[in-house]
Amino acid sequence: MEPPEDKDGRTFVEVISEKYSPENFPYRRGPGMGVVVVSTGGPQGSPMKDRLNLPSVLVLNSCGISRSGDQAEIAAFCAHVMELDLSHNKLQDWHEISKIVSNIPNLEFLNLSSNPLAGMTLEPRWAEAFSSVRRLVLNNTQVSWDTVLLLTREIPELEELFLCHNEYSSVSPSSVACPTLRLLHITDNCLKDWAEVRKFGSMFPCLDTLVMANNNLSSIQDSKDILQRLFPKLRSINLHNSGLNQWEDIEKLNFFPKLEEVRLQGIPLLQAYTNAERRSLMIAQLPSISLLNGSAVTDSEREDAERFFIRYYLDYPEEELPYRYHSLVNKYGKLEPLAEIDLRPRCRAQVEVHCEEKVEQLSIRLDQTVAELKKQLTTVVQLSTNSMRLYYIDKGSAFGPEEMKYNTRALHSYSIQDGDEILVVPKTK
Repeated sequence: MEPPEDKDGRTFVEVISEKYSPENFPYRRGPGMGVVVVSTGGPQGSPMKDRLNLPSVLVLNSCGISRSGDQAEIAAFCAHVMELDLSHNKLQDWHEISKIVSNIPNLEFLNLSSNPLAGMTLEPRWAEAFSSVRRLVLNNTQVSWDTVLLLTREIPELEELFLCHNEYSSVSPSSVACPTLRLLHITDNCLKDWAEVRKFGSMFPCLDTLVMANNNLSSIQDSKDILQRLFPKLRSINLHNSGLNQWEDIEKLNFFPKLEEVRLQGIPLLQAYTNAERRSLMIAQLPSISLLNGSAVTDSEREDAERFFIRYYLDYPEEELPYRYHSLVNKYGKLEPLAEIDLRPRCRAQVEVHCEEKVEQLSIRLDQTVAELKKQLTTVVQLSTNSMRLYYIDKGSAFGPEEMKYNTRALHSYSIQDGDEILVVPKTK
């Protein structure tokens, strides 16, 4: 598709001339800045100033850029630039983008997110301009998958590729692999079938990190042999908010030979469990994982999780026991259920209230304060709160009465038990 002519947009040259002029961008030095001051012998009327202070990292997002401008001036001022953010602009012509990129020979990072590239054709001769790029971001561009494949073929050292929010429901395989790609970030698309994910393995044989959050992937369908062959170096996978709903899919993650980090939150399978149960069951199912949902798995946590796993499945019939259950029983033995101990703090106690010759049985709340207890006792001992002193007598202790001096102290802090005594002594005038 031929892009429409955009007479309202600005050129790349105009924007860097304005943003990085000495008036708007004072000369600075520091890590990552790479500031260069260059004189230009450009033609009269050139938008460039006599000198520009350009860092090696150019951030030109949301600047209304639709065209490149004078390529000679881009080459003169951007030879040192290594990172370029052109997100949220009006670029819709790959030829114009190639004019910019081809004149930045040291460019390693390029962000074209949220530029309207849907249906736009990238010619192979233009794609050569991207050959130095190592990290490429094409989020929310609706760039075609054919264009993606062309770029992966023409960029010999591409390491990271971001393709989020592009509405991909399927992908076509490539006849040429991209062996340098380590990170594929393809979240928030429409990939549902594992057959599409399988293609990434052959396209990117050295893939280290696969981020596929917010795709409604329904299952992991391949066998152990196929997963080992297609993803021999995959170390990290993110399947947040996918459609996985069977423990068999979780077990298959063990077939990735190098996998050590998994992110799996918001999947239907785990909705019925508590947070603690989710983590323990996942850790027990994935013995090689050292990071789960961003948190390290310690040796002690793993042992606790594996023991919990055995006890969790104790009452399941044999035909419903997961494969992992038997290997853990071989490791720990068949564990007995844990004794149920109620660790909740006591709420009430039955005590004897003694006041002179009077003795009353009274149920008291242990979450109240000494002052509140005094109010409760006024009707029992017929004394005002200001006219009484309280003493706590622990029937199981050899020590004498303990005066309850502090009105704001909570009763549970005295460890009051059933059968203990509260002694009320009238104050002497």
